[in-house]
Amino acid sequence: MLKGKCGCGAVTYQMKTNPMFVHCCHCSECQRQTGSAYVLNAIIEADRVIFEGPTTENALATPSGKGQIVTRCAACGVAIFSSYMIRLGKLRYVRVGTLDDPDLCRPDVQIFTGSKQAWVPLSDDIPSFDGFYKFDDLWPPAALERLKLALA
Repeated sequence: MLKGKCGCGAVTYQMKTNPMFVHCCHCSECQRQTGSAYVLNAIIEADRVIFEGPTTENALATPSGKGQIVTRCAACGVAIFSSYMIRLGKLRYVRVGTLDDPDLCRPDVQIFTGSKQAWVPLSDDIPSFDGFYKFDDLWPPAALERLKLALA
């Protein structure tokens, strides 16, 4: 079971299973919202993430224009996970950096590399896309089945 917490430790969480897929997103909105060059999101079914502690939610923009809700620790403000409006309550995009051992969630894909910072190198062994990609092209069959069940 993967475990994590916010910066101050007031919010803790556990992922009941491994994530379905992990995105390394280089879009300008992720850069702005994280204050970093990219964000790592572990995509998992919402009901497989158990969390405790005081949280707040913020509605923020996405490149698609569909928006997301970011769940943060109410005490320190660290983003723990997000949920995209079109899949609200079905999936969580857990911020890999909040895991106790982030090395356990290596990125499966690098997206929106067309807007990445020029000084950020891309790994040749991780598929990269200037924008987004088709799930069917990259996700393993078992992960696609989990995604289909979660969105049903």
